[in-house]
Amino acid sequence: MAARQSVTRAFLWIAVLVGGPLLGAKLFDLLVLAGAWSARPPASLTMMPYGKAWPVDTGVFFIPFSAAMLIAGFGAFIAGWRTPWHYRWLLCLPSLGILLLLILTVVAFWPMNAALYYHGIGSPKDTITDAQSIVMTHRWIALDWVRVGGAAAAFVAPLRALTLPWPETIAPADPPIVRALLALTLAGVAAFVIWFVASL
Repeated sequence: MAARQSVTRAFLWIAVLVGGPLLGAKLFDLLVLAGAWSARPPASLTMMPYGKAWPVDTGVFFIPFSAAMLIAGFGAFIAGWRTPWHYRWLLCLPSLGILLLLILTVVAFWPMNAALYYHGIGSPKDTITDAQSIVMTHRWIALDWVRVGGAAAAFVAPLRALTLPWPETIAPADPPIVRALLALTLAGVAAFVIWFVASL
């Protein structure tokens, strides 16, 4: 029991130490960087942080920090699986939250980033009109607030779990169907991570 507690708390500390800078950087990205390129689309789209004008892609920061948060979240979730649900839900939130935000990023933000960037530089790959770029920019900003909220929850949940006393009771063993669903979920996460890394 003591070993599981130590491992769980170690992963929670990693999640907090990674989650704080991740949340701060996400706010900076939204308020400063996106605030600049979304100010007056389509003209302001030339300020998007991609291409030759930007020597460093923001993904260089966000991808490893998100990966570390995902690993720390699932590490705490797995190590603390036998804790009661009043505590376990705090372990679920960082792992599932970051996973859902990564999926949102791939499904919604990657296509919008490409479309807005190509439109901003007048690329032959441009497929949207000025009016569509304005609507898409507003949608991008609205959805990015969802990412900020998710990053905040993924940071606060492990912090809260660390401030609570470790549960003395052990949850009863889960039925085989729950364990099978957990195994499938973890396999799905591993497959997504492998695909995500291969897509970079």
